[in-house]
Amino acid sequence: MANLDLTSSKHHITQIRRWRFLDIVSLIFFAAIFLFFVLVLTPFGDSIAASGSQALVSSTTGAKRRHHLIALIEAGRNLTIPSCPVDYVDYMPCEDPNRNRLLSRDMNYYRERHCPPMEERQLCLIPPPQGYNIPIQWPASLYKIWHENMPYNKLADRKGHQGWMKKEGPHFIFPGGGTMFPDGAVKYIEQLEHYIPISGGVLRTALDMGCGVASFGGYLLAEDLLTLSFAPRDSHKSQIQFALERGIPAFVLMLGTRRLPFPAFSFDLIHCSRCLIPFTAYNATYFMEVDRLLRPGGYLVISGPPVQWHGLDKEWKDLQAVAKALCYESVVVDGNTAIWKKPVDDSCLEAQNEHGLKLCHKSDDPSSAWYVNLKKCVSRPSSVNGKLAVGEIPKWPLRLTKTPSRAALIKNVNDGFETDTRLWERRVSYYKKSLNLKLGTEAVRNVMDMNAYFGGFAAALISDPVWVMNVVPHNTQSTLGVIFDRGLIGVYHDWCEPFSSYPRTYDFIHIASVESLIKDPVTRKNRCNIVDVMVEIDRLLRPEGAVVIRDSPEIINKINHVACSVRWESKIHDTEPESNGHEQILVATKLLWTVPSSSQ
Repeated sequence: MANLDLTSSKHHITQIRRWRFLDIVSLIFFAAIFLFFVLVLTPFGDSIAASGSQALVSSTTGAKRRHHLIALIEAGRNLTIPSCPVDYVDYMPCEDPNRNRLLSRDMNYYRERHCPPMEERQLCLIPPPQGYNIPIQWPASLYKIWHENMPYNKLADRKGHQGWMKKEGPHFIFPGGGTMFPDGAVKYIEQLEHYIPISGGVLRTALDMGCGVASFGGYLLAEDLLTLSFAPRDSHKSQIQFALERGIPAFVLMLGTRRLPFPAFSFDLIHCSRCLIPFTAYNATYFMEVDRLLRPGGYLVISGPPVQWHGLDKEWKDLQAVAKALCYESVVVDGNTAIWKKPVDDSCLEAQNEHGLKLCHKSDDPSSAWYVNLKKCVSRPSSVNGKLAVGEIPKWPLRLTKTPSRAALIKNVNDGFETDTRLWERRVSYYKKSLNLKLGTEAVRNVMDMNAYFGGFAAALISDPVWVMNVVPHNTQSTLGVIFDRGLIGVYHDWCEPFSSYPRTYDFIHIASVESLIKDPVTRKNRCNIVDVMVEIDRLLRPEGAVVIRDSPEIINKINHVACSVRWESKIHDTEPESNGHEQILVATKLLWTVPSSSQ
């Protein structure tokens, strides 16, 4: 019987097991390498990462969820920001009735803007209403809009007999009437023109207070008079949304406890047609705010109560007394319409001071107006007042290109105004010729420049069928007065807060330097994040609207990631050949999407 070599057999079995183990390790190693390249180099990896990130976000709640989502988007993860509930179609964060009704009603404080804390802001995309259509183009939109874009019949039912608006088939139509001019804005304007130089370029910028659906401002455009119309969000719902859908410059605003967000001495004409502002209340505080905004030599028109109004004799007498104390010249009282002209200089005011009027202290900046409380004093004209008066400044359109006297008051500017004008002429020409934008066509009507400086971008578009809301960030140089002196319009704003407008109200939004909007000018640290700013832009932008952003390549790359998260189609371009080459341009289009019916 042969002897068995048990030692050799055991060694052989051990070797086989060792090689099997190494094969398994090698297989796992190469599989891991393969999976790594799949995750890194293919969209499948992005999908898995996004799914995991979305799961992580969904597992948290409230402020933590918000923080996680923003951090992941800023890190470049391919995440889509969720849509808001369908009842958010007209959501304005800083004019939320549910929040504001809990606030004080004194001086209409509760109807002013009150923004939620950052951690309570909704991080979601506002859906359009069911049946939404791309808006009717200007100038046809002045007369009709799609009913389904704002299916709110309340205003038409209550004001239809006064010619405000009516429901007609699939449209709302706008006959051009108003409470104080039921026969139409055109006849009303013709009446005013007997006393005010509406045509001919003497007047250019106007403010319409409590504007309704803004027909007055809409029909003044034919006279080259650019009117910024405002009204609060109120029981009629969506007055300003109707105005903007029509393509008329408008803004959600309430005259309550704070100065309106405009610089001093900027409007050539201020108009109130049954705006129901108690001008003489609170020691005439509201009248003095109107005086702060009205350019020396400008005109104030009040049509309706209390002007020769039955039962309001005392209020009418008080209004006349305040106007006289402010040295306003009574131009005419025609029925229920009164017109005054503001004095060109303050010599009369100094003499009237003994009658109880208090002049503001010389240290008070009359153009400081972002969250500044109303003052119970008369704003002093600036040192260049004589050059700011109606009749002294150049007529329109010459004033658009002539350097305003206020530009000389801005530090470290030198020839900045002329340089800025030439710069934007070149840039806008490049935008139109090389970036395939719709500027200059009827597809673009409502335009916003989020960082306007001297308004050079808007000035370069002056021949296009557009109006531009020039926004000057409140913590930068106060250049908004120069913009108004040019015959353009705009507001102060802080882009770490939502803007006072309804969703889907702008066709085109332009930004030069996003970081400058969110950085603290002293500490150079971000006060808010790019994601929130982009979500706010998406809220304001109409479907199929465009965004153009100029910034450094690093910032543009970050923004491009966020653009994907807000469902925009975007493309990065080089700047115009004359530029210094340190910027890139992102062009993005907002897509028209709807909430699936199963989500409703």
